[in-house]
Amino acid sequence: MTLKKYNQGMSKIHLSPYEIILKKRNGGNLSELEIDFMVRGFNECAIPPYQFSSFLMAVFFRGMSEDEIFSLTKSMMNSGEVLSLSEISKYTVDKHSTGGVGDKVSIILAPLAAAGGVTVPMMCGRSLGHTGGTLDKLESIRGFRTNLSKKDFFRNLKKSKVAMMGQTEKIAPADKKIYALRDITATVDSIPLIAASIMSKKLAEGAKALLLDVKTGNGAFIKDIGDSEKLARLMVKIAKKMKRKCTAVITDMNQPLGYAIGNSLEIKECIETLHDRGPEDLKSLCVEFAAHMFLLGKKTKSIQAGKILALRLIKDGSAFRKLCEMAKNQGGDVKSLENPSLLPSAKYICRLKSAGKGYIKGINTHEIGLTAVMIGAGRKDLSSKIDPGAGIMLHKKIGDFTEKGEPLATIYTSRKNLTGYAKERLLDSFSISKTVPAKQKLIHRIIR
Repeated sequence: MTLKKYNQGMSKIHLSPYEIILKKRNGGNLSELEIDFMVRGFNECAIPPYQFSSFLMAVFFRGMSEDEIFSLTKSMMNSGEVLSLSEISKYTVDKHSTGGVGDKVSIILAPLAAAGGVTVPMMCGRSLGHTGGTLDKLESIRGFRTNLSKKDFFRNLKKSKVAMMGQTEKIAPADKKIYALRDITATVDSIPLIAASIMSKKLAEGAKALLLDVKTGNGAFIKDIGDSEKLARLMVKIAKKMKRKCTAVITDMNQPLGYAIGNSLEIKECIETLHDRGPEDLKSLCVEFAAHMFLLGKKTKSIQAGKILALRLIKDGSAFRKLCEMAKNQGGDVKSLENPSLLPSAKYICRLKSAGKGYIKGINTHEIGLTAVMIGAGRKDLSSKIDPGAGIMLHKKIGDFTEKGEPLATIYTSRKNLTGYAKERLLDSFSISKTVPAKQKLIHRIIR
């Protein structure tokens, strides 16, 4: 329905963008009708960007009630096609992360959960700001297609129980358009807008259950744990209201996850993890998440049973074989998964050496993410081209001891002119202490 017909159907009610913006600016609560009018109007170009920018800024400063956030989510979800996966499986479970540095969990988790019998329809994103994107990582596997049609998506789910794809033009198009405006109007880090954006896409995708990885810490978009918990609880409430099962896990992002940061480097670390040789923090988080997905997907009756199943699927190679199967379904070069040396590599490699002796006390994860973007591993804007071989490999993390001159990290890039500046930025990202720091907590809260 066009906005014109929408307005005709509401002929007895006068709706004005100006009055709605003014109402929210003054702290008023908007009705479902008013919110839908704004979303529909902007999506159909009937409300100009300058007015919708004012609306977003009013929301940013005044916030939204839970009812308003639910209305915004529903309106964005219904702006396009809403998929039904009931013909594929009674229990479908998706997972979403709010974004971090070195966060390659989805690439391990999706085939791991599918190997355990859960149907995993996963809609993923691209790199954003200082964080990496699952789609970009997958596309460092030669030939891997992420722009699947609905027909291909459904076929792969029926065949292999797992498919990973990008957001289509038909799924929550209003969210895509609104997010682009948020990105240039400094309204990205608004809890109501983040919750509505994530949940509108995930609900439109059609999964019956959802696992949320809400990152918190200096490398996350939301750095305060209180705000992270607020976001997590809000998204769980939205899911419940829409009759979907949901679990949110608040995880630490005060240091990169694993050691690899950058697309093909992270794929290599995923392969290592699925061969039971990966970093302990990455493996333990994937096992924890898989256990929750098994529980949500009715494959196990407890988290402990789910963990046992996940460990077995890694050890016997089932999860890795499922990754290869998914890659083959989506046109990916399986040989590069079996022999990771075939994955893209950077032209130049240089090492960063420690300037002092002691224990790694802290890591500026946000700065490391920005450095990775600078050397080609991410995007500065939508037109930026990613170098799949670029990235950073850490050798030390919080709590590790380092001697002066010992390697802290290795830089991989094809931009030789930037290696000196990259080393300076990375060196400033590590803080060293003579005393042993407290052990980092990987999982802060679990909200069901």
